[in-house]
Amino acid sequence: MGLYNYLLLKGLQPIVVSPTDYGDFLKWMPGEPTVIDFEAETDHSASLIAHADLIFCLDFNALKRINQMGELVAASKAKKVIIDHHLEPENFAAYQLHNTQRSSTCELIYEMIDLFGDADLVNEDIANCLYAGIMTDTASFKHGSTYPSTHHVAAQLLAKGAKPNLIYEHIYDNYSFDRMRFIGFCLNEKMQLLREFNTALICVTADELKRYNIITGDTEGLVNYGLAIRDINFSVLIVDRTVARKMSFRSKGKFPANEFAKTYFSGGGHFNAAGGESHDAIEIVETKFKEALAAYKHLLI
Repeated sequence: MGLYNYLLLKGLQPIVVSPTDYGDFLKWMPGEPTVIDFEAETDHSASLIAHADLIFCLDFNALKRINQMGELVAASKAKKVIIDHHLEPENFAAYQLHNTQRSSTCELIYEMIDLFGDADLVNEDIANCLYAGIMTDTASFKHGSTYPSTHHVAAQLLAKGAKPNLIYEHIYDNYSFDRMRFIGFCLNEKMQLLREFNTALICVTADELKRYNIITGDTEGLVNYGLAIRDINFSVLIVDRTVARKMSFRSKGKFPANEFAKTYFSGGGHFNAAGGESHDAIEIVETKFKEALAAYKHLLI
């Protein structure tokens, strides 16, 4: 939405297409009502992608990360631009702004705007959106991916009107009652501590998601709770999204979450924060995950 609002100021006609829906805690962003959910409006989205002049691919390094939408982006004659900070980006774009030494794609978007000489165009709406992305990707500036450049850009956004207290309230003090109950259920009944491997695991079934009216985005941050437990070095969330089992990996110190995700679950990401997926039943995925831990035990204890 930060890029969207910038492109509007440049006199262009941007349209944001999200590969899935997302949590209500992001719907405060300026321009959000115009966002198109690919899964809800597949035909309309496909037409937009096919007839676009330019497609910005934000915060993902491979087209498979955006599911079916990735095939349409690949087939589109539009020029593609990658703006991303994940490792090993695919070579599908005509232009690329990629740097793994940046906290977030939002930090890179601000750098791009500055490179174009348009930093003065950044207003409160743009600043709030970009600051939100930096804040969430760094977990409020506590991750190791918080670099000097991160604080520099955050300071620039504050100077341009970003409201950190309001952004925090919108994102973290804006849970639905169902979402809060769901988190309590997961922590009380679903979390497993695999002490032999200093690992915490939560597996959530499709029926459990339905029971608490959970939508995409409502599981955001749930994986981090495991790392708050003393001596836990690896925290994993497995969610049955019906079409696939989605996995989030978070680690501390020397454990390579991205390598683990890539080796066993067709995933990848950052060293301490990664994701993966599987098309096996969730019970099989859970068993496979536990078996895979043995190969990495020396890095976990």
